[in-house]
Formats: sequence, structure tokens, C-alpha cells
Amino acid sequence: MNFLGQALAGFLTGVLASMGLGGGFVLVVWLTLVMGVDQRTAQGINVLFFLPIAFTALVMHLKNGLINKELVKELLFGGVVGAAVGTFGAQIVANALLRKLFAGFLLAFGLREIFTAGEKTRGTPSRG
Repeated sequence: MNFLGQALAGFLTGVLASMGLGGGFVLVVWLTLVMGVDQRTAQGINVLFFLPIAFTALVMHLKNGLINKELVKELLFGGVVGAAVGTFGAQIVANALLRKLFAGFLLAFGLREIFTAGEKTRGTPSRG
């Protein structure tokens, strides 16, 4: 793959990730299916790729008052613990099983989005 194709893939995943639309999913799929990278390495690259994007998006969302700080406080501890458990768990699970788990996760959430489209969500983000 030439540099232009790689740069375009990086750009598109960055745009999608900063909008909260699953850029990480696109990057992992790109790396594993197109570039032939193993699942664990793709996930590691995805995390490194995500950090500056997340920081930039966080700054912009804070600036625009789109972060529900109370909800963040409620979810943060569980999210950090879950990330640690998931990271350690991914090192234990065989790469082939990890790929299947990732595919199942994507399928389940994709189906959820298809069948719950148009249903009322929890509402708009609160400012504060």
C-alpha cells in the first residue's frame, strides 16, 4: 500500500474517531484485513492512534459544553478497571479467539444499531 493510501486511511479513521463514530473499529479492521497486522498489534496501534484524537476531541467537547461531568464521575472508575481487565485478558486469549470475540462484539452492536434505530435516546448531552 502506498503512502497516500495509508495517509487517507489514517485521516478517515481520525475523522470518524473524533466524531465518536467508531474510527477505532475502522482502523483495526483496516490493519488486520488490509495490512495483515495481527489483532493484538492492531489494537495496540489503535490505542496509540486514539490518544491524541481523544485529547483533541475532549478539548473541543469541553469547550462546547458537551461533557456531562457528573456522568463521567460515575463511569470513570469502572471504565478504568474495565480497560485494565480487558488489556490483561487480551494477553491471555489466543489471537484467533480474540479476532472472533472482536467480530462478535462488532456484529452484536451493529445489529443493535440496526434494530434500535430511531428509538428515543437518553436525551441530549447536558451542559456542565
